[in-house]
Amino acid sequence: MFLAGRFAPRQARLPSTPNREKLNYFTRTSPGPAVVAILLGLFLLVFLVIPVAKVVYVAFQDPNTGALTWVNFIDFFNTSLFRESFFNSLYVALMSVVVGSVIAMPLAYFTTRFNFNGAVLIQTLGVIPLIMPPFVGAVAMQLLFGANGSINLLLDEWFGINIPFMEGLNGVILVESIHYFPFILINLSAALNNIDRSMEESAQNLGANGFRLFRRIVFPLAMPGYVAGASLVFLKVFDDLGTPLLLNVNNMLAPQAYLRISSIGISDPMGYVISVILVLFSLFALWTSFLAMRGKEYATVQKGGGGLMKRDLRLWEKTGAYAVVIFILLIVLSPHIGLTLLSFGTIWSYSVLPDGFTLANYQEVIGTTSEYITNTLLYAGLAALIDVVFGTAIAYLVWRTGLVGRKWLDYLATGALAIPGVVLGIGYLRTFYDIEVPIIQQPLASWWVIIVVALAVRRLPYALRACVAALQQVAVALEEAAENLGATKYRTVRRVVVPLMSGGIIAGFVTSFATAAVELSATIMLVSAESDAPLSYGIYVFMQSAAGLGPGAALGMIAVIIVGVATYFSHRVIERGKREQALDAALAGGV
Repeated sequence: MFLAGRFAPRQARLPSTPNREKLNYFTRTSPGPAVVAILLGLFLLVFLVIPVAKVVYVAFQDPNTGALTWVNFIDFFNTSLFRESFFNSLYVALMSVVVGSVIAMPLAYFTTRFNFNGAVLIQTLGVIPLIMPPFVGAVAMQLLFGANGSINLLLDEWFGINIPFMEGLNGVILVESIHYFPFILINLSAALNNIDRSMEESAQNLGANGFRLFRRIVFPLAMPGYVAGASLVFLKVFDDLGTPLLLNVNNMLAPQAYLRISSIGISDPMGYVISVILVLFSLFALWTSFLAMRGKEYATVQKGGGGLMKRDLRLWEKTGAYAVVIFILLIVLSPHIGLTLLSFGTIWSYSVLPDGFTLANYQEVIGTTSEYITNTLLYAGLAALIDVVFGTAIAYLVWRTGLVGRKWLDYLATGALAIPGVVLGIGYLRTFYDIEVPIIQQPLASWWVIIVVALAVRRLPYALRACVAALQQVAVALEEAAENLGATKYRTVRRVVVPLMSGGIIAGFVTSFATAAVELSATIMLVSAESDAPLSYGIYVFMQSAAGLGPGAALGMIAVIIVGVATYFSHRVIERGKREQALDAALAGGV
């Protein structure tokens, strides 16, 4: 990426640190940044802060008198169902971290520590579960690992045993662990690759080998990556709504919040109390990960140092390692295998495989429920567009202006990451249900546009981080050079900054689009008419009946394809950007 318009000189040799005095001058002489910041702040205030604050306020409000009180929380912990739901959610989240760690650690360690043929393929296959939301594969997992599923039918035939893989909370833990362990795999692999190999050599010279070396040296140095991944798994599992609902496990917090609001109504205080607890534990998980890192030293003398010293495996070691890796990959890819079989199957009940295969399921969903697909493309596309526009604006305001209080925009936008989807949905229902839209003469909370807004708010942190990363790679001197040539600030941003950020902007768009396309927690609260429903809602509806499993699986496969194509496209954009940066650096080095 050499030029952006006719104003961009070479990017090499230019300083990247902003001149704070010039930024403050720009802020003082132009009202544009302040106006944009106010508009963005109002959007986040109306569609994030106020709905969440409303949820918190109602949780502390006496339903009869309206006075503030602790009675709702006292009632919550005095009710056995809610206490059970609280401890179940905590247990499932913690056990999912444990099981996810057991799955991720061998894959990360083998592929980074040894000269392992197929390491790239293994890492790629290990990340594939992220493109399928857990609620999509939950039913397929039930057919494979349930009491009458394929695995238990074979175990019963061969050994006369039946293992309760999918019974109650076990099923939720298994499904969540398989779908979210890649967060640990990705972060732990990156951390292992950045460990200075001299640290390992020193430990070996002092007599540390094998498991002792891993336990005392390697894993502690990789702890930041592991904690980052584990905290993400905890957050995702604790807040997940779709998986417990589809597995008919309702004695957890997120399902209870949804059921209280959807069955009793938006005036029920318990739904709001549960929502507050969900938010608090999301924040607690982030705080715990920070606390675990505070006061400890993980730095090495040189960055990476070539990564961990890799060695060749002996024949018996290689055989055992490949056996473990293949076994793990078969487990983690089982939802995709099961969903594919189910989507093409005729009848699959009390049998190892479906009775037959057909395209009728796809024909049904494409012919009769294509609105689910078009709605998803529309909603996710609009939400992603909003995210990259807002993300670019916030990134520029924070990193390129001296506006007072600009960092609060970053804090607010990023804070949406800690707000569960079900909480945001409840907040929207409570806040916007009485606000009527004049054009359509119906409440704002029941208009399809509110689904787009919810998706945009939920995915804004992803797009923002991508835009910030892209902007930080654009030297401020490029803008100064353009302005010295007569370009206005607006034209400089449009012709220089945005084109140079295009890789990050596209990556942010695709990430937001892919994750919004399969969002269920917020959308299930806000869908008021079948004609407005997105793909995730359609999958949930189909999966409620035995006759709908095949079409639901077909919709799930369509969702996986959408997310997979978007993810692939995102990686291509990122890789192209890296190649262009490397070429720029090489050419600049030769000048």
